[in-house]
Amino acid sequence: MKVLNTDCRGQVGWPVLGALVLALGLVAGCATAPDPTDREAVAEYQQINDPGEPTNRAVFAVNQVLDKGVLKPAAGMYRDLVPPAVRTGVGNALNNLRSPVILLNDVLQGEMRRAGVTFMRFVINTTIGIGGLGDPASDMGFPYHSEDFGQTLAAWGIGEGPFVMLPVFGPSNPRDAVGLVVDFLVDPLNLWATNTDRQYITYARGVTRAVDERARNYDLLEDLERSSLDFYATIRSLYRQRRTDEISNGWTRENMPGPGVTETPHLKSEEVSQWK
Repeated sequence: MKVLNTDCRGQVGWPVLGALVLALGLVAGCATAPDPTDREAVAEYQQINDPGEPTNRAVFAVNQVLDKGVLKPAAGMYRDLVPPAVRTGVGNALNNLRSPVILLNDVLQGEMRRAGVTFMRFVINTTIGIGGLGDPASDMGFPYHSEDFGQTLAAWGIGEGPFVMLPVFGPSNPRDAVGLVVDFLVDPLNLWATNTDRQYITYARGVTRAVDERARNYDLLEDLERSSLDFYATIRSLYRQRRTDEISNGWTRENMPGPGVTETPHLKSEEVSQWK
């Protein structure tokens, strides 16, 4: 595989590089800071860590329009028309395609045991699992886990920065936006697709993942939105809790996901109920 030249990087990375620029620029529309003499208000403001909240809420509203107008109907049709076994296979294959990126981040974080699990999963599921459609690796003691470069940066001691809401990509922060770009650029499938003028494969994969993830959480997201007094604040909180859990590899608490447009969560009923 040849190394990307400047033009190829542009073709691969503009969508996600745009996300990074937005992540670094959205905080320009800052919320009004509280009176410095009000310690309680200042502490709450710092804990929320959302100085660009007015802009973030506007972006969130646009994302909701896109979700309700495009992604949600597509996910509903996918869920209603495609048999569960086929949807499971699609989800397995999408996870398997991410294995090289997960493996790289396992290694960068010094998690060699987890890197071994990722490698074995990829070998087993790609072969015995017929290209990743099946997941025999989990039954053989190699459970799935996800890693990304945002988590790697956190493991290296880099702070998350302020909360941002990215168009289409959903909740994030500058650190995770950088991770999004890096993961996109080093993904072998993206590199191959770009170097062979098959960028449509990258886009098709992204759309398929978005629809698949949204379909998995269709009812639970509906329940979450209905039961939340402030859906934006709930999403912000869930995103941070999920990222904390992912960075700590689950040592702090059970997984608490946070939904975005392109990567919706795997929620449990009890996780939704506590936000009612």
